[in-house]
Amino acid sequence: MSKVETAVERVEEFQLDAPPEKVWRAISIAEYRKAWLPDAVLADAEPVACEPGKAVHYRMRDDTPPYLESEVSFMIAPDNAGGTMLTIVHRLSDPRLQAANDGFSPLMLAA
Repeated sequence: MSKVETAVERVEEFQLDAPPEKVWRAISIAEYRKAWLPDAVLADAEPVACEPGKAVHYRMRDDTPPYLESEVSFMIAPDNAGGTMLTIVHRLSDPRLQAANDGFSPLMLAA
């Protein structure tokens, strides 16, 4: 597993022993996806975009106020050993979300 993080995006990659077809079913068929990504955390249970056999994208929504939204993308590719490389990209896309150290907010100091 490897991680790359920025203020608005987190990328994780996983090398899986399962074939791409099996991984695709787990990320794209609601009956299987609900076991690890329940409808309750999604803004909509249906994907916002799908490239069959390659990528699926969902909108997520926090279940507590202020109900921030984000997008999570699952991309798969076969590896040379018959397994699958799964890449998960989680983008924080809600305009209300702003990093504390983004340089746009004045720094307030307590006296």
